[in-house]
Amino acid sequence: MYVCICKAISDSDINEAVARGAETLSDIQTSLGAATGCGTCADFAREVINDALLRRLTYAA
Repeated sequence: MYVCICKAISDSDINEAVARGAETLSDIQTSLGAATGCGTCADFAREVINDALLRRLTYAA
């Protein structure tokens, strides 16, 4: 599903970026450009990032 309509960035794109090492909204903004247009998606992008980080920690344990 699309998280950032302005830049056509999906939750899958964010999950892949987290798998490559992104950990913050700032990381996602730099690598993908999410939340750099209108900014409406910032909260949702953070949720997707946090869920991905939690999954990463769960699988690492």
